[in-house]
Amino acid sequence: MFEQSTEKGSVWVTFKRSSMKSKVKRNKMATAGEPIEYRCLVRATDGKKKISTSVGAKDHQRFQASYATVLKAHMTALKKRERKEKRKAADADKKQKGLKKRPSAPKASV
Repeated sequence: MFEQSTEKGSVWVTFKRSSMKSKVKRNKMATAGEPIEYRCLVRATDGKKKISTSVGAKDHQRFQASYATVLKAHMTALKKRERKEKRKAADADKKQKGLKKRPSAPKASV
């Protein structure tokens, strides 16, 4: 999905906590005192195609490491951000030039 959208497009990835059980079943488990195992539901879409997977607590660290590797490899198409210091300096120069170019008002004689 990332490879298809390198030239143009975006990929949206969402993470959501899920127990993969219905609400009724979760309520029964909570009242019975059984521990509820929560999983991480991962969804990705590019607007046309959707994929999803469920990650358990044991595999979470490994999944995050693999996901970070994929993100680093495919974020080459991002634009470089403009630094604040450079932008402030450019704005200050524009203001100074604007003050010099303004014609002074004619002085009234008394």
